[in-house]
Amino acid sequence: AGFNYGLAIADQFIRNKMIRHALVVGSEVMSSLLDWTDRSTCILFGDGAGAVVLKADQTPGILSTHLHADGHHHELLYVSPLRSGGPPLVKMRGNEVFKVAVNALGEVLTETLNANHLKPGDIDWLIPHQANMRIIAAMAKKLDMPMERVILTIEQHGNTSAASVPIALDVGVRSGKIKRGDRLLLESFGAGFAWGSALIQY
Repeated sequence: AGFNYGLAIADQFIRNKMIRHALVVGSEVMSSLLDWTDRSTCILFGDGAGAVVLKADQTPGILSTHLHADGHHHELLYVSPLRSGGPPLVKMRGNEVFKVAVNALGEVLTETLNANHLKPGDIDWLIPHQANMRIIAAMAKKLDMPMERVILTIEQHGNTSAASVPIALDVGVRSGKIKRGDRLLLESFGAGFAWGSALIQY
């Protein structure tokens, strides 16, 4: 969820007139945190980076951001040494993470729509964290959105964690799918747990 957190912080600085421009970067080297004998994690993650430039304008492009965190489930997804003095490694209980993520992301999508007085059909594109196709499909269903309106990169890049949303955004723009004036919903979920969304008028 790091990219959405960075986006929200930069947006607030711009709205408060503290800054006029911001570069928000999501970057991960997940390969350095993987136990290559653990097939429950090593086949899922990838390395990547993506960024956006924000600038002050009379018409806001970021309509709203919504951030949440809850440490009660920290033991389901975290980075911990494999052994005393060993390297930090990703540990995940995938089925349990799935259940929490679907509920949390479903709630934040509803929160985002309600805050902006929108219906699910008012969203043009879903730009999800590329963690799990089942989670992505569940969010698309909640938005009553066909999968053709979801930007997917998971098959090419895997789960690049904080980089996955900006990478997917870049793919959507460069491919010509996302057009000026489109309403985009960005959502992400990560270790800790932390999760969030951003509604953007592109």
